[in-house]
Amino acid sequence: QVQFVESGGGLVQSGGSLRLSCAASGSFFSIYVMAWYRQAPGKQRELVASILNSGNTNYADSVKGRFTISKDNAKNTMYLQMNDLKPEDTAVYVCNADGVQIRSGSPRGNYWGQGTQVTVSS
Repeated sequence: QVQFVESGGGLVQSGGSLRLSCAASGSFFSIYVMAWYRQAPGKQRELVASILNSGNTNYADSVKGRFTISKDNAKNTMYLQMNDLKPEDTAVYVCNADGVQIRSGSPRGNYWGQGTQVTVSS
């Protein structure tokens, strides 16, 4: 069984920085894409950033130039470096992994972490 666990959230002042981590535990063969989503109270979940197994990245317009997504394959961990944080970045940030194969040739699955709270004060 593979699981994804986020860490690194917290309370920060506007203009500050945080780095989120999403660590995969358990064995797996491959992951096609990993992503960070966020959900603020009363709002729909939105895609923040994604990174393919090739390393290609994609960002929401609202975070371009401020957030950087990366991964360390040796540590099975994905990161989200968040700089120049704004109050509107306040949300629960959730890690997602799609196209997960536990073994070569096995069906691809989709997994979610439990989320980590990021609060930015003005």
